[in-house]
Amino acid sequence: MTADKLKLRTKNFAVEIVKYYRNLPKTEEAKIIGKQLLRSATSVAANYRAVCRARSDAEFFAKLSIVVEEADETLLWLEIIIESELIKDDKTKQLYQEALEILSIMAASRKTMKLNK
Repeated sequence: MTADKLKLRTKNFAVEIVKYYRNLPKTEEAKIIGKQLLRSATSVAANYRAVCRARSDAEFFAKLSIVVEEADETLLWLEIIIESELIKDDKTKQLYQEALEILSIMAASRKTMKLNK
């Protein structure tokens, strides 16, 4: 997958999370978890754009590592939503699957870069 396609994919994922956040219940726990989810998921997109602008291999690796961390955190918040039954719908599972795929792609890219060093 090209960098441009990944930029679009991570941005689309962030947009879907924003829409999802708007539909979370208005309870205190949903607000707290939802804001954490919103921060981590949008950070995936923002930091991937920074990866694409990296000025060195070291900066590239560091930014890519942030993307991996944020994607993993996004998975955590989605798991908490699913397991606590905060909201029961297919959208949560779809977002979880997309976050898992993005994490897998980014982690594999980071591993490849590390092996090529």
